[in-house]
Amino acid sequence: MTSNTTTEAEALLLVKTTDGIATLTLNRPGQFNALSSALIDELQSTLDGIAATPDVRVVVVAAHGRGFCSGHDLKEIRAMGDVAEVEALFARCSRMMMTFTELPQPVIAKVHGLATAAGCQLVATCDLAVASTAATFATPGVNIGAFCSTPGVALGRVVGRKHAMEMLLTGAPISAERACAIGLVNRVVPPEALDAEVSALATLIASKSSAAIAGGKQLFYRQLEMPLGEAYGVAGQSISSDFFTEDGKEGVDAFLGKRAARWAGRS
Repeated sequence: MTSNTTTEAEALLLVKTTDGIATLTLNRPGQFNALSSALIDELQSTLDGIAATPDVRVVVVAAHGRGFCSGHDLKEIRAMGDVAEVEALFARCSRMMMTFTELPQPVIAKVHGLATAAGCQLVATCDLAVASTAATFATPGVNIGAFCSTPGVALGRVVGRKHAMEMLLTGAPISAERACAIGLVNRVVPPEALDAEVSALATLIASKSSAAIAGGKQLFYRQLEMPLGEAYGVAGQSISSDFFTEDGKEGVDAFLGKRAARWAGRS
């Protein structure tokens, strides 16, 4: 976030909230928004704050410059002294990535340019992703002798194994259209339509019950790791409880009364 002593141009992360939609804009355009240690910390702090802010209903992750995110800052990594120091950096990045999944608010990646390595991981981590036709995606660690193992964790959970392995083993970039076909992104639009497409999607989600979405998002990721029968058990319990929440009662009454619901908000 910007502060009294940091100009917008100097800030690593720009944060703007309008109508319940918080937009986090990566702001290292000269480095293709590489995830430096400082930017990872800034993202973590911002996400922790958003998690505790009920007025924020949707989060959008965007970026300035020609690229969305080129991954980790390789100059920073190369300057580190040993494996333990690099491992600590990746642990902090993994914690930050998991925070996106753990947020009660849904997160949309707005991808206008290249998203490589941990940048591709960030796209895979977000709940939804909308890409410009100008965007490209890659996990090119093999090209520099460092397999994209951590990006592969997120990538392998949103696309089929063979698609993930092809990206990881070849390091070759794929187009936005190909990313959509394999399930890495939800929608692909022309560059000039990207802003409007993301805004419309975020606004639509923001109009729903934030309490239902928060619980539903948590349940969705939790049940993915369960056996089928157990997943149906916890899902059945969750949806049954929803009907007895304030928003659940209001939503059913609004539907039956053919009127717009008046949501109470996330508890």
